[in-house]
Amino acid sequence: MATTLGHRAERKGFAKRISSHLAAALVVFCLAQIFIVAKMGGSLALHLGIIVAIGGYAVAARGLERRWQMLDASGLSHSGLALRFRRDLMQLWGACIIGALLWIPVAIIFRFFFG
Repeated sequence: MATTLGHRAERKGFAKRISSHLAAALVVFCLAQIFIVAKMGGSLALHLGIIVAIGGYAVAARGLERRWQMLDASGLSHSGLALRFRRDLMQLWGACIIGALLWIPVAIIFRFFFG
């Protein structure tokens, strides 16, 4: 009985850990976007674009969080969950960094067309 409860508590950690990573990634994503747009001489349109991007990121993050709540409730083994967790973390942080860096070409193009 104790091993069953210990294993269940260990598995519940994945949803909590992904939630912590999502929060940290959202903060990094927001700060990177604001910093990049500010350094590129951002206008009101670019700042409104940041709001839309952050909203889209939050919706996607909530979907990932729900997915991990369902995976925690499933009967997958610890190794199967750990593999999925590492893959999702790589995708999450990659999207966070690359998504923020995409503002550089957008700001350059915006500046080219609108001065």
